[in-house]
Formats: sequence, structure tokens, C-alpha cells
Amino acid sequence: MLFRPNPSLGVPIYLQLMEQVKHAIETGALRPGEQLPGIRPLAEELIMNPNTVAKAYRELEHEGVIELRHGAGAFVSAQPRTKKLAEAVRDAQPVVAATVKRLRGRGLTDEEIRRLFEAELAGMRAGGRRG
Repeated sequence: MLFRPNPSLGVPIYLQLMEQVKHAIETGALRPGEQLPGIRPLAEELIMNPNTVAKAYRELEHEGVIELRHGAGAFVSAQPRTKKLAEAVRDAQPVVAATVKRLRGRGLTDEEIRRLFEAELAGMRAGGRRG
């Protein structure tokens, strides 16, 4: 399975699931038109409430990342926006790599760096844009 939300991160599970779906699309693990796991089977596999998966899927649909087809399931959208997003992620990779290298050079562990990134993103998402 591609998705592994972590309840101890302090980030809502549905947001983690959304980010993991987007990442799978950006990296090509999920392709346009490909079907995502059903809500109930995914919830059972990840041991979470089906409403959490449904909320993530609804939000992804609202963002145009996936399409929900009544009675058929959820599918990766074929919209070109997904391709632009994948290109943006590829372009950003060297920036992230350089930042991680600098932080490691300052003696931070990978776990500390991950927590810094997550805290920064959570702060931005909450409207308290830091930088």
C-alpha cells in the first residue's frame, strides 16, 4: 500500500492521506486515470474511520486531484494541473536537498529536520505563515 498516515505527527490524518495521494501522483506511483483504493477497504487496511478516508477523497476531488465516480470509485484526475504539479515538485527537489544538506551540516538529525519541515507546514496551513 502507498499510504501510511502517522497519528503521532500532530497533523490530521485526512491531511496526511491527502498529501500522500498527491505525492504518489507527483512521483508517478499513481497515474492519471488509475483507480484509488475504495474508502472502506483503505480504512480497514489503515485501521481508521472510513469517514476520514471519505473526507480526504472529497477534499482531493474539490482540489481537482481525483475524480469521484458514483458507484465506480475514486480515480486520479487526468487534468493537466497534475502534470504541472509534478513538474513543480521535480523543480523543487534540488532546493529541498540543499536545505537538508545545510541542516545536516549544522548537526541536525533527519528526524529533527523532518519535524522542522512539518512544523513549518502546519504553521503555514494554520494561517500563521512563518518563514
